[in-house]
Amino acid sequence: QQKPISVFYREHVIGEYFADLVVNDLIIVELKASRGLIPAHEAQLLNYLKATKYEVGLLLNFGHTPKHKRKAWSNHNKPHSPEDK
Repeated sequence: QQKPISVFYREHVIGEYFADLVVNDLIIVELKASRGLIPAHEAQLLNYLKATKYEVGLLLNFGHTPKHKRKAWSNHNKPHSPEDK
């Protein structure tokens, strides 16, 4: 089951995104089943990291050519809720 994640812009919630999987409330995991990973898949994951509180993402492809990518985005200057300030 996908997990809803709040999407932020300038410290305000502007919507919701549904992650394929979230591990220990720390890592977004995006699952693909395509012939291979393409730049658009990586861009999608990086955009999710930029717009959420998460700093680490995994992109896993289970298609014709299994492959994985790890992305990191530093969010230390980006508080997302009053508790984070």
